[in-house]
Amino acid sequence: MNWKIIFQLSVFGLIMAIGTVSLIPEKVEPIFWLAIFVFCAYIIARVVGRRHFLHGFCVSLVNCIWITAAHILFYSTYIANHPSVVKMSSEHPFLPSHPRLAMLIMGPLFGIAFGLVLGLFCFIASFIVKKKVAAY
Repeated sequence: MNWKIIFQLSVFGLIMAIGTVSLIPEKVEPIFWLAIFVFCAYIIARVVGRRHFLHGFCVSLVNCIWITAAHILFYSTYIANHPSVVKMSSEHPFLPSHPRLAMLIMGPLFGIAFGLVLGLFCFIASFIVKKKVAAY
């Protein structure tokens, strides 16, 4: 496992975590994520020799830590800019009166789900992208 590339690519997750609090509207957020996933898949396919799926999956797991932490820490600002999250929190079956705790529980689940998607992107990209050859 190339943990260096995993943490380097997770910086995009940190940027998105901070950006989605107040700068990036929730309607255009998926476009940003799609671009990030494609870029990460390309880099992983180009740099990593094997286990492409696992590298992509791990990037998303680290991303979910950044995103969950930012959304919990800046909760008031985040919900002011994301009304659908308020609605989803109020309809949560187990924790409707504890939205931050619900975020803490749901964050890793979203991280796993998106990790499967990014892992699949990386797996597919590994067949398309030419590997970087190390110079000696």
